Amino acid sequence: MNEKAEYCLNCKNKPCSIKGCPINTQIPEFINEIKNNNLEKAVDILHENNVMSHICSIVCPQENQCEGSCIRGIKGEPTEIGKLERFVNEWAKENKYEYKVNLKEKNGKKVAIIGSGPAGLQCAYELLKEGFLVDIYEKENILGGVLMYGIPDFRLSKDLVNEVIDRLKKLGATFFTNKELGKDFSLEEIGSKYDYVFLGIGANKSSVYKLSEDEIYGVYESNYFLKMYYEKDYIKDLGTAIIIGGGNVAMDSARTALRMGAKKVKILYRRDRIHMPALERELDDALKEGIEFHELTRVISANTIDGKIKSLKCIRTQIIDGKAVDIEGDFFEEEADSVVFAIGLKPDNDLIQNQGLEIDDWGYIKVDENGKTNIENVYAGGDVIDSNATVCWALAAGKRAARGIIGTK
Repeated sequence: MNEKAEYCLNCKNKPCSIKGCPINTQIPEFINEIKNNNLEKAVDILHENNVMSHICSIVCPQENQCEGSCIRGIKGEPTEIGKLERFVNEWAKENKYEYKVNLKEKNGKKVAIIGSGPAGLQCAYELLKEGFLVDIYEKENILGGVLMYGIPDFRLSKDLVNEVIDRLKKLGATFFTNKELGKDFSLEEIGSKYDYVFLGIGANKSSVYKLSEDEIYGVYESNYFLKMYYEKDYIKDLGTAIIIGGGNVAMDSARTALRMGAKKVKILYRRDRIHMPALERELDDALKEGIEFHELTRVISANTIDGKIKSLKCIRTQIIDGKAVDIEGDFFEEEADSVVFAIGLKPDNDLIQNQGLEIDDWGYIKVDENGKTNIENVYAGGDVIDSNATVCWALAAGKRAARGIIGTK
């Protein structure tokens, strides 16, 4: 691994950190410690900045972020930052080395964090270090949010998520499960008990469209589908499963369908591979498992018998100025028994607005540069404020809101 570390130029302007990494990880600095064979210091640099460094090393789209901004990548291959970060974290795990967090004295301020996903957990980490009392509320009976039920175990070990949660508990965080905003408490109620509130409730409404005017069996939303897999409540009789979408969630859904027993799995995507949002490595993994990929295909409707899908009516598309445009009259049918929509998630607008929060034109909670909402002392971050939908961007939003809170105490 030292050879990979030596490849880093240790740039002074650090585009990998400043431009590429949403949470501004000190990348040349931690790599330099690998070069010096000081792995403990490398761990400290990573973990001071990011409570989920190990997780990020596995699930982050480094090629689009840090490695995508690496100077080495202009004329050749970029430094393998993701592999180096994973190496450091695996060394720490194997050698039972833990970063010793420097906790400030309690300041008497209490913060309620709603949602235990990446944004909420990173926000909690920053606040705990500064002496805040932190309570974290989760609507599910498990902690970790999308890290638990949104990313399958074949991509991310749940032990790593539990390690983060245990670390926060040791730092003083208190967790409450089965506590849902809008059902078990209102924003006004919880706001009256705390000095500040952070909302990290994520985006949990799947984007879908009607495949038929009649009721159809065998149509699933990706978040429900992945959650059933996590809970080992496998959906039976998937038959030939069609995944609509081209992002990482579509790849996860396709590979999950195989593990649930689907006889055949096909990904149908309206654009081509070049314009597909999924990482190359995620699509490659899906293809290696025998999943078919059909690009330039838009699903229009379902052909059914007695409410059961028999096939899908599709139309071929072409890319014009980066957009998928139907090729007039070029219809065809695709064999199918079940369908999973994986074309994006959006926040629950009814819940948000019922709590008195303002939303933007795209349906996300409006926040300022510090993550503050229109309600006094209420902050928000993660998938509920924008559509970036990566773990690292959520962590950055949680950190930004925490700094906003810290600055007002």
